[in-house]
Amino acid sequence: MSSTVKPNSIFKVIGASSLGTLIEWYDFYIFGSLASIIGAQLFPADAGASALINTLAIFAAGFIVRPFGALVFGRLGDLIGRKYTFLLTLVLMGGSTFLIGLIPSYSSIGYAAPILVLILRLVQGLALGGEYGGAATYVAEHAPKGKRGFFTSWIQTTATLGLFLSLGIIVLSKNLIGAEAFADWGWRIPFLLSILLVGVSIYIRLKMHESPMFTKLKTEGNISKNPLKESFNKKGNFKMVLLALFGATMGQGVIWYTGQFYAQSFIENTCKIDFNDSRYILLWGIAFATPFFVVFGTWSDKVGRKWIMLTGMLLGIIFYRPIYQIFLDKSDVTTWNTSPMVKEDAPIITRVALHDKGDSLITTSSKMNLANGASFNAVSIDTVYADSSKMIGHAALVKDKVLPTSTFWLFVGLVFFQILLVTMVYGPIAAFLVELFPTKIRYTSMSLPYHVGNGVFGGLVPFIATLIASFAGSTPLSGLWYPIGIAALSFIIGAVYLSNKRDENVND
Repeated sequence: MSSTVKPNSIFKVIGASSLGTLIEWYDFYIFGSLASIIGAQLFPADAGASALINTLAIFAAGFIVRPFGALVFGRLGDLIGRKYTFLLTLVLMGGSTFLIGLIPSYSSIGYAAPILVLILRLVQGLALGGEYGGAATYVAEHAPKGKRGFFTSWIQTTATLGLFLSLGIIVLSKNLIGAEAFADWGWRIPFLLSILLVGVSIYIRLKMHESPMFTKLKTEGNISKNPLKESFNKKGNFKMVLLALFGATMGQGVIWYTGQFYAQSFIENTCKIDFNDSRYILLWGIAFATPFFVVFGTWSDKVGRKWIMLTGMLLGIIFYRPIYQIFLDKSDVTTWNTSPMVKEDAPIITRVALHDKGDSLITTSSKMNLANGASFNAVSIDTVYADSSKMIGHAALVKDKVLPTSTFWLFVGLVFFQILLVTMVYGPIAAFLVELFPTKIRYTSMSLPYHVGNGVFGGLVPFIATLIASFAGSTPLSGLWYPIGIAALSFIIGAVYLSNKRDENVND
């Protein structure tokens, strides 16, 4: 029935589905893009590195519940239809995001702040768990035979474009109001703005029609009475769920979140690159790589889905450590040409009281400008104890690095390559998942492996990798063993057990 859809209609379907999904990804990812700033708002001032790790844990919580959202909303989608289900997920996502922008900081309500944010992140995760499967299924069930990879690949662009949109609004807001105001209250702007985007998308989605395949099932009285039971109690179908998870979406997930989120986190927090510079690097990498979602989605219609996805995993396994070693080496200011160097004005000195013991933290920051346009802040941190029997503690670091132009574009190229791998594993996967399962249980069956693989295994990459790298005896590259190991396991399972599907009828 999908083959009868007119060409102009399918593009309206893609546009309406993609806009809503893009906005949901935007809502979901602005939190991760602002993790370091939000951490300072949600936890005590002296929390140090634990504030970032705890914030990443809250971020990760949204991923952990995505499979539950897939089950709840997948079941609804197979019972009442695709349209109304992912309309509901959009409302839940938009409302939660808006409320995060209103929650007071730790200084106002203490630990109630991170608890409330955690609750809203869980709602976001549940909503996103129901969104993707609905959008991908809806588009696939409208697409003509032989073009499913091409048409569903437009849905695949929305996750990356949602990240691009979130980064763009964050950088614009910060530059308009200034760094201090943004860190204090301006970080809320991207959250609050989302309500306008959601309102537009709800209006558009209300005008959408139900999927023709689901309408046909409903008319014939063949809707599944228990999608969960049919999806997971039938041996053949459950086998496909497991194979989709361990042979495809698990590896796809870690490639996705390493290339986009861990790359940003590593560049900003480990390499200490300037806030704007780190986001410009990612913005350029995304801009150059995004068209390849459609390229690989279209190619998969001709050569099959399997080897495109597995090649993306294999290249990540091989190149991640060399890429991140280059990030470390090239961000080391001792390797830069620092002559001539100009010290800007007088050092900025701040003093912050710690606890109620009379101890204080004195920070001295001196900005260095180089002749090649690069700059960095040399920071000296002294802990002064009220108890005179204790020695003054001292630490020095270099942060807020603005890279030399050639190094900046090298970083853009390395991020582009990582996102290119994302397009390889992600571009074909919606068509791949849709073709595994019959229409009446498709929403439920494809949503679970996708959100376990992408949401849990992939979404935990920034948290687990950062945590591993923080262990005693670890190196900054130690965290990469997690995505490399998961991708390697998925590659082996996929190479052995996946079939190379292409140009097949979606099962009725």
